[in-house]
Amino acid sequence: MSFMIEEKVEKESFGYALGSFFWELLKAFILAIVIIVPIRYFVVQPFFVRGASMEPNFHDGEYLVIDQLSYRFREPKRGEVIVFRYPQDHSQFFIKRVIGLPGEDIRIVDGHVMIQSSAFPAGVEIEESAYLASEVRTGGQTDMHLGDGEYFILGDNRPASSDSRTWGTVSRDEIIGRAWIRAWPLNRILLFYPPSPRFLSAA
Repeated sequence: MSFMIEEKVEKESFGYALGSFFWELLKAFILAIVIIVPIRYFVVQPFFVRGASMEPNFHDGEYLVIDQLSYRFREPKRGEVIVFRYPQDHSQFFIKRVIGLPGEDIRIVDGHVMIQSSAFPAGVEIEESAYLASEVRTGGQTDMHLGDGEYFILGDNRPASSDSRTWGTVSRDEIIGRAWIRAWPLNRILLFYPPSPRFLSAA
């Protein structure tokens, strides 16, 4: 009788331990969901670069962390690299650089990108040496007015980029966020800061 009582106590103890283990596992899972999911969908999001349209600044296979929070409090800035839904197919995500802002007129003439706005009524050339080599020219003959919430975007690899020169502007609600951290490869880890716009002399 003593043996059977001890056996029963051991079985109940094991069952309690097993139940406690699964309960703790469930709590950890729920906690992870509560913390990670909002961060994943509202704060930061990971993306892999595919293709060569942003070379030499971003290469195929690089792993980026996208800041989705900043644009909840401010608008995208000229020069920032953004991830957005492709206007012609929202299931695809593209990465390009913001060049023209809402309300501006964008002109591409002889390889140079010009903007005209209330701030620059005579027109001014965008100075892009921070991310483009001096020999790079922007092809195409573009003359476009940007409406409210419209952005003109270009790839850094201008000869090999499909962008606003081809399929038009990107709307504000199609923009997911800005490139914040390049996390891979390790030898190219970099934190990206919002750029300070620079211009050449008025046209």
